Amino acid sequence: MCLHRCPVEEMESCGNHQYYVVYQTQVQGTQTSTTWSTRPRSKVHRPVLRGLPDPDNRCMDRRFLSSRSKLLQALASFPGAGNTWARHLIELATGFYSGSYYFDGSLYNKGFKGERDHWRSGRTICIKTHESGKKEIEAFDSGILMIRNPYKALMAEFNRKYGGHIGFASQAHWKGKEWPEFVKNYAPWWASHTLDWLRYGRRVHVVHFEDLKRDLFSQLKGMVLFLGPVVSEDRLLCVEGQKDGNFKRSGLRKLEYDPYTPEMRADIDTLIRTVDAALKARNMTGVPMEYMPR
Repeated sequence: MCLHRCPVEEMESCGNHQYYVVYQTQVQGTQTSTTWSTRPRSKVHRPVLRGLPDPDNRCMDRRFLSSRSKLLQALASFPGAGNTWARHLIELATGFYSGSYYFDGSLYNKGFKGERDHWRSGRTICIKTHESGKKEIEAFDSGILMIRNPYKALMAEFNRKYGGHIGFASQAHWKGKEWPEFVKNYAPWWASHTLDWLRYGRRVHVVHFEDLKRDLFSQLKGMVLFLGPVVSEDRLLCVEGQKDGNFKRSGLRKLEYDPYTPEMRADIDTLIRTVDAALKARNMTGVPMEYMPR
C-alpha cells in the first residue's frame, strides 16, 4: 500500500513528486508485519508480488568527518522547534555525526555520538545550538535556522522541561503557576532568537519545522546542500523510512483545554507578525500561514 498522507500524525507524508515510499504488509495469523521500499512514481502502478524486502539501511551508517572542518556550521533553533529531530535527519542524510554546543548524556546514549565532542572540534557536520546574541552567533560561519509555530514550540519545550526529551508535562504543571510563567519568559525569546540570527548570522538558511514535515525530501535536500556534502538521493529516500528514530515525540499530547489565555495569544500574535516582517524584509519567505493570527 502506498501512503501519501498519514491520518494519525499531523502533516505527515511520504515521498515527493518523483518518489513514493511503498509499504508492503504481510499478515500471518494474528501477526502483521510491514516493511517498505522506495519506487519512482512512474513505476508505482501494480502490486509488488515478490517477497518482502529487508528494511532499508542505506542511511544508517554514520561517522565523524575524515578531516577537521574549518567551518563551524550551526543548527540553530529556539527550544522545542525540532532541533533534535533535525539532527537525526541530517545525520542520516549526510552520513556524518552532528555536534552540540551543550552535552546531553541521554542523547549520546541514544546514538548522537558527536554529543561528546567539543563544539569547536571540527569533526561534526553541524552543531546544535539554542544560543542567540551577537557574540554567540558570530562564533559560527553559517547556520541552518529552524523556526516553528510558537504555539507548538512553546508547548513542546514545556513538555521537554517537565517530561524529558520524548515525554510530557503533567496536568498539574499545565494548570499550575509553571505554565503562565514559562510563556511570559519564553515567548519573547522565540522572536528574539530568530531576529538575532537574521541580524548577526553571516550566512543563514531558514527552515520551517512545518515545511520539513510536509515535504521532508525537498527540505532536507536543501539543508544538505547548504551544509556542503554531496547529496545522495538514495540516502534521502532511505530517511523517509527512518525519519522518526527515537528522538521525536509521538505528537503533542492533546490537552482537554486551550492552555493559552487571550492575553497570551495577543502577545504571541504580535511576536509572530514581527518575525514574519523580519523574514520578508530580507527577501525570505514569511512564516507559514498556520502561524498567522486568524
